[in-house]
Amino acid sequence: MALAGAATLAELRGVLAGVGLSDEAEDLRAPETGLVMARGRIGGDGRAFNLGEATVTRAAVRLPSGETGFAYHLGRDRPRARLAALLDAHWQRAESRAAVEAALARVAERRRREAEAAARRVAATRVNFFTLVRGED
Repeated sequence: MALAGAATLAELRGVLAGVGLSDEAEDLRAPETGLVMARGRIGGDGRAFNLGEATVTRAAVRLPSGETGFAYHLGRDRPRARLAALLDAHWQRAESRAAVEAALARVAERRRREAEAAARRVAATRVNFFTLVRGED
C-alpha cells in the first residue's frame, strides 16, 4: 500500500495495463477528499500538539470476485486514489498478487533512486567538525 500511495497516476495506470488487470469495480466509497489533523511532538517526547491540517483523498472498491480494496493518500487526486484501491483489491487475489508486486517493484526502484539522489545532495553540503588536541594534556 505504501508503494501504491507513492506511485504517480501514470505509474498506477501502467501497472494495471501492464499486468492486464481490469479496472472494473464497484465503488463502495467513491473517491472523496477531506482534511485530517496532523499532530506533532517537540523533541519526540513532548506533549502532542496540532501541527495543521492535511488534505487526504480516500477510496474503497469491490471487485466482481468480491475482494475489497482501500486507499488513502495525501493530496486531491481522486483517480489516483481509486486506482490505488483497485491495486489493493487485485493484490488480495492470490492469482494476481505476484504480478501486482512485480509491477510495483518499478515504483520501489524509482523511490530508491530518488532517495539516493537526495542523500547525495545532502552529503555535498555536509560539514565535518573536528577538534585539534592541544599539547597540554
